[in-house]
Amino acid sequence: MKVKSFFAGFLLLSIISSQAQDENSKRDTLKEVIITSTRIELPFKKDSRTMIIINAEIIKNRAATNVADLLQQVAGVDIRRRGTGGAQADLYIRGGGFDQTLLLIDGIKMDDAQTGHHTLNAALPIEVIERIEIIKGSAARVFGQNAFSGAINIVTKKKLNAPISINAETGSFGQFNGSVTLGKEFSNSSLIVHAGALTSDGYRNNSDYNNYNYFLKGVFNKNKQPIEMIATFFDKKFGAENFYTTNPTFNEYEETQNSLMGVSTTFQTEKFKIKPRVYWRRGQDIFLLRRNNPEFYRNLHITNKVGVETNASYTSNVGITGFGIDVSRVSISSNNLGEHHRMMANVFLEHRFQLLDAKLDITPGVAITYFSDFKFHAFPGVDMGYQVSEAVKIYGNLGTTYRIPTYTDLYYRDPVTIGNQNLQPEEAFSQEIGVKFNRENFSGSMAFFNRDATNLIDYIRPNTSQSVFSANNITKVNTQGFELDANYNFKILGIYQTFAIGYSFLKDDILDQNKDLSRYSLNTLKHHFTTRFTSKILKNMTQNIIYKHAERITGQSYNVWDTSVILNLKMFDVTFTANNIFGTGYIESGFVPMPRSNVLFGLRFHM
Repeated sequence: MKVKSFFAGFLLLSIISSQAQDENSKRDTLKEVIITSTRIELPFKKDSRTMIIINAEIIKNRAATNVADLLQQVAGVDIRRRGTGGAQADLYIRGGGFDQTLLLIDGIKMDDAQTGHHTLNAALPIEVIERIEIIKGSAARVFGQNAFSGAINIVTKKKLNAPISINAETGSFGQFNGSVTLGKEFSNSSLIVHAGALTSDGYRNNSDYNNYNYFLKGVFNKNKQPIEMIATFFDKKFGAENFYTTNPTFNEYEETQNSLMGVSTTFQTEKFKIKPRVYWRRGQDIFLLRRNNPEFYRNLHITNKVGVETNASYTSNVGITGFGIDVSRVSISSNNLGEHHRMMANVFLEHRFQLLDAKLDITPGVAITYFSDFKFHAFPGVDMGYQVSEAVKIYGNLGTTYRIPTYTDLYYRDPVTIGNQNLQPEEAFSQEIGVKFNRENFSGSMAFFNRDATNLIDYIRPNTSQSVFSANNITKVNTQGFELDANYNFKILGIYQTFAIGYSFLKDDILDQNKDLSRYSLNTLKHHFTTRFTSKILKNMTQNIIYKHAERITGQSYNVWDTSVILNLKMFDVTFTANNIFGTGYIESGFVPMPRSNVLFGLRFHM
């Protein structure tokens, strides 16, 4: 693969705080965060990659009811929704496709062999999330399959701040969101239980939904050898009007289920740490082209993934070595895609060297993966970082990533779409250079990146006279980009306020491949700007103002404003959320217009 020369240097970001603070008021929310989505666990400040952390406090105070809405507020993360309430949303990072971002739950890979459309079906309810770790670029290579343009790890809470939490919200379009979250500490174990529902009559024809989520997490034998168990179940039923077609006579409808069971433990000595786990992920998807006439056209897909994984790290005089193996079996049973299965094995090895009085860190690594239907692939890479000062770190990384075709890519067939059993895996070589700045009241990062990809999979037509799209490998695509994130904490009348901004720019040549005939390559975010101002006029009242600007490569652009208010009254929180307050008309994906102005009122009880 030919690598273009992209980087000529780097910029240093420095901010001088205009707001003096005393020592007792200083805070650095990221300083002690240990990144658990990596094989070598490190504090956030020492990591040499582009990462974004959304912690529980931020989640609580943002105008969002689900993970999809949260991620929309991160520059460089493109969430393309086909409805509200998290009914269906596709996840993109740095211009990659919806099949090219890996989602993990407490480090467990949640990739769906049927299609990446179901990735966010596994996203947890926000009430049980401790933080969300967003890893961008080739640094996600060690996770293996699907971590092509990045990875997102959702870390669950180990303990609740309140043993009982009840949430109820109601608002526009007949929305009702309700949940109960319980936590209990025992002498030798702990338990967290959550049940929730999100329902709506819909903001347009056939856009109603009834989504239910259940979560269970337990830690047993805590006094000797703790064993951690997690179980999730999501059941979604929703009108899918024009999600996949423009035919006005169709009333599409979809039902999805997603479940996970995982058991893990950790053995640790002063220098050695090993974490084995077993897990089972199940997915089910029922799609009707005509909601009230199932016999007209019906797809039923059931996928299962059963895996055994062991991750380990060893600390020695020459650094930290991370290594491990993940073996899994994936299967699908489908009336459209057929019956298929594959065995997968992923072995990884990396080592972190520290030089120049620990100011310079270099982490080379390699992942070797075997697929029973695509054989062996090896993907090396390296991360590098230099600590210029206590506050400033520059970093860079390069590496290869890949993605094998989904079963939909290979075998799907309908009157206007056909898969291709001869598809080759997608591959890319990525490079990145950036800088991080971190002080008590300010944190920021800036990065330039380049990705040279081959064999990208898209659905194209040979010519405009044909109506059938077929899956094909695109020869070469180059993507270049720039990202900026900054977060500033300051005081007004002794109360903390927060101002955050994010910006991403993307440029690729994918439209040159088949501009008029491609199905999925026409909607990349070229410019993405987000800003959030979180203020407190009173100590018990928090206000958010969130602004998002998006311009896609086709020239479509839109501006969306959201706001929220949270009033804390001891055991109660009163909430008000207004989305798209100026009524902007826009489309994020396909043919589905997003809702205009809408509001949500809520009451949270905790004790």
